[in-house]
Amino acid sequence: MDRLTAVDAGFLDQERGGAHLHVGAVLICDGPPPSQADMIAHLESRLDLVPRYRQRLAKPPLSLGKPYWVDDPGFNISYHVRHTALPAPGGQEELRRLTGRIFAQRLDRTKPLWEMWVVEGLDEGRFALINKTHHAVVDGVSGIDLTTAIFDIDASPPPLADGPRESWSAPPPPTAAELAASVARDVALTPMRLLHQAGSLAATPKRALSDAARIIGGLGEIAAVMGTRATHTALNGPIGPHRDIAWMEVDLEDLKAIKNGLGGTVNDVFLAVMAGAIRRWLRTHGELVDGLRLRACVPVSVRTEAEHGALGNRIVAMFAPLPVGIEDPVERLREVTRAMAGLKESGQAVGADAIAAVEELAPPTILAQASRLQFSTMLYNVLLSNVPGPQFPVYVLGRELRSFVPVAFLAEDKRLAVAIVSYNGRAVISIIADSDHVHDLQELVGEVSGSVAELQAAARDARPKRARRRRAS
Repeated sequence: MDRLTAVDAGFLDQERGGAHLHVGAVLICDGPPPSQADMIAHLESRLDLVPRYRQRLAKPPLSLGKPYWVDDPGFNISYHVRHTALPAPGGQEELRRLTGRIFAQRLDRTKPLWEMWVVEGLDEGRFALINKTHHAVVDGVSGIDLTTAIFDIDASPPPLADGPRESWSAPPPPTAAELAASVARDVALTPMRLLHQAGSLAATPKRALSDAARIIGGLGEIAAVMGTRATHTALNGPIGPHRDIAWMEVDLEDLKAIKNGLGGTVNDVFLAVMAGAIRRWLRTHGELVDGLRLRACVPVSVRTEAEHGALGNRIVAMFAPLPVGIEDPVERLREVTRAMAGLKESGQAVGADAIAAVEELAPPTILAQASRLQFSTMLYNVLLSNVPGPQFPVYVLGRELRSFVPVAFLAEDKRLAVAIVSYNGRAVISIIADSDHVHDLQELVGEVSGSVAELQAAARDARPKRARRRRAS
């Protein structure tokens, strides 16, 4: 048995009302679609790399503690691998509608929390894989999940080892008494863990004092955020269960050219692009945007090098100002760059990680309340997630992956969430929305394109000025 971390359990608890806490991707590939049998065989050959995908939840009796991951004795991969086809003409419109329907359905918690859809019928002789996994299983930047496990860096990977593979079988599931006993052991060991930590701190008092100062400062930063509410806009409010998804692609070099021309990082450019797009979108909805400052939730990995590939979530939520009230795109980017530089120097990530460590020892009821505070309520307006992908082509069953479309999640009062993934020189900006309240998602995607274009123009104008300054110096 493997107990869920506090963050993992928090993602499960947040799944209320219209909120679905699964994430995933739309993977568009060249070539004919693999058969279901071939896809199942391929996945089965890789599941040893991701054992969590053969495990289900087991709850202790009376909800005495956090759930456990246990091997599922009834695991049937055919349930998780599904096959479907798009109606003609099989373009992006048909694919995004299908994706919205798939992500509108909750995962069955009595089974391993993932699905993989093979989608045929795309135009230009392509097919798609739609992967959906609960956020309690994977944090998106853990290094190993089902999406990364199924791909190869070679179009012709070496064949599997000769001879029959050892078949997998699950041990008997734990009984209620065994689960209760495990919870009791965890509770009994908690004082010993605290004493061990105290002993480690006592052995290195200088470092302990330094770490304590950083944690206290970080906790103060988190308290300051939690003490204020984000401004209410059309981005926020009650949501339903239905989803709409849309995306656009841009050359990664175009985003780098903006960064090189105007300053900041590629992530700063992404945030500034979204600030400009949201500004114009809110204005079309009758919102007063001049001087408006929203708050973005930016997930940050706190996974160390030693934890690379380890299971469970190692992310914290950091809250960054989103200056949608600034009209000038250059000044908007500068404000984002200043804010993000301050955020990196702040102790928000340290404070949030310390809170997560304390939550590991908290009773389930307190843990549930804490998880609601971190990713829900009105602490922020919109989730903006940036995950870098490989900058070289990868293949599944010899078919090249052409486009990687990330799919984020909506917390219970968030009507939009945005994710960007860069892959092989391209970046895809994807928006998921509550379709019960957001009826013009494609228009927002158009505003994203316009926001990129205005920053590109500003970067082109800035280059001659910089060149003149260099010549003068």
